[in-house]
Amino acid sequence: MSNKTAIVTGGTRGIGRAIVLELARNGCNVAFNYSKSDDLANELVKEIEALGVKAMAKKADVSNFEGAKEMAKEVKDEFGQIDILVNNAGITRDKLLALMKEDDWDDVLNINLKSVYNFSKAVIMTMVKQKRGNILNITSVSGIAGVAGQANYSASKAGMIGFTKALAKEVGKANINVNAIACGFIETDMTAELPEEYKKKMTDMTSLKRFGTTEDVAKIAMFMLSDDAKYITGQVLSVDGGLAL
Repeated sequence: MSNKTAIVTGGTRGIGRAIVLELARNGCNVAFNYSKSDDLANELVKEIEALGVKAMAKKADVSNFEGAKEMAKEVKDEFGQIDILVNNAGITRDKLLALMKEDDWDDVLNINLKSVYNFSKAVIMTMVKQKRGNILNITSVSGIAGVAGQANYSASKAGMIGFTKALAKEVGKANINVNAIACGFIETDMTAELPEEYKKKMTDMTSLKRFGTTEDVAKIAMFMLSDDAKYITGQVLSVDGGLAL
């Protein structure tokens, strides 16, 4: 990872933050986007730089292609290359379909799925010209099995899986790997808001009888982005403690 440059979307919290720090620990310069807290972003920049690598924080709307293109250009201008893209940004707006508003659908699809198009499109020609690159999409077992009350979220995550496989076929000849991690229930701010009864139910359904940690995901992400995984592409690796078995 030494001397490589990565972009991570949704980098200040949860899984994204854990991946940002794991990349930095392994010698990778990291640029990340965020949507709200300048304080969290500035704190993370300091943590990255304390690990001896360069950092860039960009306040950007991941659902906007022009914003993604601008960020990619800034990263290329600053660091000279883009080796890694981690499409991690995501939200939930859980409701039964009968109660789901159009905005609930649109917001989730725009943040979770359109952002994957936006940032992948923004970096892909740089990677093609470099004749190397690695794109990792953080999806969910909801996109594999579907979850009641998450038609929007499940659809967005299933879309990411299809995108992963299609893009892997398109860019493999340019020495670009495209893979995905399908997360189960991971301890984040997002899952902390779930009712305790529901969390217990999901824990009971998981073979390992616990939620995963953001570090569990980050460690697997590092493997998928490393040279040890250079002959893996178009794959979806479940990190779910056996939830989807």
